Amino acid sequence: MKIIIAEDEMLATERIHILLKQYEKKYNTNIEIIANFDTIEDTVVFLQNNSAPDLLILDIQLSDGHSFDIFGKVTVPFSTSIIFITAYDEYALKAFKFNSIDYLLKPVSFDDLAQALGKHKAIKEQNYKENQQENTDLAAFVKVLKESFAESLLINTTNITAFKARFLVKYGDKMQHQSTENIAYFYTDDKAIFLTTAQNRRFVIEYTLETLETLLDPALFFRINRKFIVKIDAIKEFKNHLNSRLKLVLEPLAPVEAVVSREKVLLFKQWIDK
Repeated sequence: MKIIIAEDEMLATERIHILLKQYEKKYNTNIEIIANFDTIEDTVVFLQNNSAPDLLILDIQLSDGHSFDIFGKVTVPFSTSIIFITAYDEYALKAFKFNSIDYLLKPVSFDDLAQALGKHKAIKEQNYKENQQENTDLAAFVKVLKESFAESLLINTTNITAFKARFLVKYGDKMQHQSTENIAYFYTDDKAIFLTTAQNRRFVIEYTLETLETLLDPALFFRINRKFIVKIDAIKEFKNHLNSRLKLVLEPLAPVEAVVSREKVLLFKQWIDK
């Protein structure tokens, strides 16, 4: 586990080092503190010129400002976990807006830090499982395509249906299928992936959004951000939103905001205008 610490109090930095060594010994894990910084500027320069660590431990109040400012100056990948540390609890809500996994009050205790590191480990393991499942799903999909192609040669047909036509869903102790024609959108919430029908019925499915992108017809479905794949028929209207993004009004109404990320706005408009 590679860690960067940004803390402008020497004693606090030393305490974090001690607690990390205790954790390393107790849980038999490998921890490498690759850098310590006491300013936003030094932290940003390092992140701009080096590979991102597995974990950032950031004191909120540094000598040259709030560590929140780091994320306005450099892009930190989603694979890097963030733990905020502070002597005050007034920044808790803002901290979680930056996808932090925990918010610890000083003086940091071993139990609190161990719990936060446990969250980081659990997230990494879950991401690994999802990536493995995605690779398995993709391999299976490619196999099906190859088999379909071989079969098409035997029956002299040139049309291969590469896109998924229906999904198996569960409700209670029963199962049924939902036709792709009847799907309004897919979205993720609290690590679960939901399929929502045109009748506003919602089902949990065993796919990642990344896998779904390979299975769905791109003429009908578009991934607008990290959490949403929408069908063209479900888009009632859309309008300009903050930071050059677009906000969609879906039918049926989505339980969370459906906002086209800034980097996908142009592609979305081109997709809509086909």
